[in-house]
Amino acid sequence: MTAPAALHVAVLEDEAMLRERILLPGLQRFGFDAAGFETIAALRAHLETQPVDLVVLDVGLPDGDGFSLARALRETRPQLGVVMLTSRADTGDRVRGLAEGADAYLTKPVEIDLLAATLHSLARRIGTTPAPARDQERGWRMSADGWCLMSPSGGSAALTQSERRLCRRLFDAPGELVSREQLIEALTEHVHDFDAHRIDSMIHRLRSKAQARCGDALPLTAVRGRGYMLTLQD
Repeated sequence: MTAPAALHVAVLEDEAMLRERILLPGLQRFGFDAAGFETIAALRAHLETQPVDLVVLDVGLPDGDGFSLARALRETRPQLGVVMLTSRADTGDRVRGLAEGADAYLTKPVEIDLLAATLHSLARRIGTTPAPARDQERGWRMSADGWCLMSPSGGSAALTQSERRLCRRLFDAPGELVSREQLIEALTEHVHDFDAHRIDSMIHRLRSKAQARCGDALPLTAVRGRGYMLTLQD
């Protein structure tokens, strides 16, 4: 089966450090094809020539404001998913942003995995990525594009590239012991240069993320000295 194409995300943020050092590399770690822009004019030029699925935009911009842009995008490109990311946390600004056409409103500073989860959820809602098949909607699972971990209660957590590979290997063998060596092979081609202790750290972060973002404990059991087992309920 051909893997789903990466979602194209345009990030409109005039603060270069935040855009280039945090947002773009952070979103790329979570599987997005992300491009950054400083001005509304630059974003508009990009939209005319390149495919874009989702837009992340600030409010205060050098050549306009994000509220007006959100309204214009909703009128001219209704298929786009729009997420406002701004330091304006007042309820009035939040209400205005959503009323003008934003699908979601997040405030800075934002955790990258929360922004990524918001984008993935929005993409599923507007039909950019396929929804899970009906017979797969119960229990722990990975999203159709493989970039989100989804819980029985409907919560979701965005995955980094490494976490995605780790989960894929575990979900491919539910109820079976997956050895440390097998997990390392799923993560890298350079198995002899990989520190095996990193597996424990990655598993710990994955469990914490699942609990925090999904609201449920991931049924992942450590088999001392050997590996891990994922137990999925029918």
